[in-house]
Amino acid sequence: MAFIIKMLLRSLKNGLLVAILFVFSPAIYAENDIRVGMTGALSGSNAKLGQQMKLGLELAFSEINTAGGVNGQHIKLITLDDAYRPLEAAKNMRQLINEEEVLAILGNTGTPTAVLTVPIAKNNKILMLGAYTGADILRGANAGCCIYNYRASYKQEMDVIIDHILDAGIEPERIAFFTQDDAFGAAGYSSAVAKLKETGFDATQKLIHSSYRRNTINVERAIADVLMAYVEPKAVVMVSSYKASSVFIKLLKQEVPDIRFYNISFTGSAPLLENLGEDAEGVYITEVVPHFNEHIAITRSYKTALENAGTKDSNVVSFEGYIIARIFIEVLQSIDGDVDKESVLLAISKINSLALKTGLNLKPFLGGSRQASDAVWLNRVEQGIFKEQEIGKW
Repeated sequence: MAFIIKMLLRSLKNGLLVAILFVFSPAIYAENDIRVGMTGALSGSNAKLGQQMKLGLELAFSEINTAGGVNGQHIKLITLDDAYRPLEAAKNMRQLINEEEVLAILGNTGTPTAVLTVPIAKNNKILMLGAYTGADILRGANAGCCIYNYRASYKQEMDVIIDHILDAGIEPERIAFFTQDDAFGAAGYSSAVAKLKETGFDATQKLIHSSYRRNTINVERAIADVLMAYVEPKAVVMVSSYKASSVFIKLLKQEVPDIRFYNISFTGSAPLLENLGEDAEGVYITEVVPHFNEHIAITRSYKTALENAGTKDSNVVSFEGYIIARIFIEVLQSIDGDVDKESVLLAISKINSLALKTGLNLKPFLGGSRQASDAVWLNRVEQGIFKEQEIGKW
C-alpha cells in the first residue's frame, strides 16, 4: 500500500494527474453508456500533452455524467497510449473502433500520428473530432466524411507569428526555422513559407531551416546552423516539442541572447515554461484557446470543473480538451433517437448552432465547415508567466 501511495504522489508531482481522474471517473459503466475513444501521447517526450488532453475531456464528461448524462446515458472515455508513435496510434485506432466499439474518437494528439489515424477514421466512417493538430491533413478536402476540428489551423497560427515578426521590424531574411523532422514540422514550415510568400518574400529557400528527429532532443546541429548563418537570424520560428524547444532555446540564448523565439500551440506552453525556467523570459507561443483570466462563460466553467476535480492547475491543453468535449456533448444532445456512429456523424454535419454558452465565437459545422474556431492568441513570457499580446492591429 505504501508503494502505491508513493507512486500516486509521484504521478501528481510529474503532472500525470492520475489520482485526480479517479475522483470523477465512475468505476462502473452500464452497457448503454456512450463510449468514445482517444489515442494520444500518455508517455514519452510529449506525455504531458496527451495527459492534459485526457484530463480536459474527462472534466467535461464528469460534469454531464454527474448531471445525469445525455438522455440518461453516461459518457465513457477510453484512452490508449501511443507515445506519439504513428504505428502505435494506428493500432490503437483499430482497437478502439473494432474491440472497444467506440462511437467517436476525440482529442488525438499529434500530426505524424494523424497521418495514419485520419484514413482509419474515414475508412470506418467514424467521427474524429478535435485532434490536437492544426495540419491540413485534417482540413478542407482532406477531412472527408468524418474529420471535424475545434482549433485554428497551423496556417492561421503562422499568419499571426510572421505578421508579428515583420511588424517588429525584423526583415524576412533574418527569420530562421527549427522544426521536427516529420509531418508536424513540415506542416508548420510550409504554412510559414506560404505566409512569407503572401507578403511578397520569395527567397524562402535561402532561410536557415534546421530540424531534429522526433522523440529526441538532438538539437546541437540546428544550433550550429543558426550560429553559422551568413545572415544572422533575429527570430526563430519553431515547430517542435516542448522538450526539444526548451533545449534549443536554452543553448542558443547563451550565444545569442537577443534573438526571438516563436512557438506554435502544439508545443504546449505549460511544459515549455516549466522546462525553460528563467530562460523562458521573452519567449512567444501562439494559442487557440483564450487566456484563463478572460471573463467569459467557458473559462469560468472550466475553472469550476478543475476545482470540482480537486485542482486549480489551469492548462491550455486541458482547456482545449474541455471545449472539445463540450462541443461533442452538444452534438449528442441534438440527436433525436438512437445514438450510434451513424447518428453522431449525421448530427454533427447538421448542427447549425454551437451555443455552448461559452462566450467563444464558434462556427457551426452546418454547410460543410469542419473547423469551429479561427481564433489565435499570441502570448509572451513576462516575469515568469505568459501574457497575451495585442495582435489585433496585425
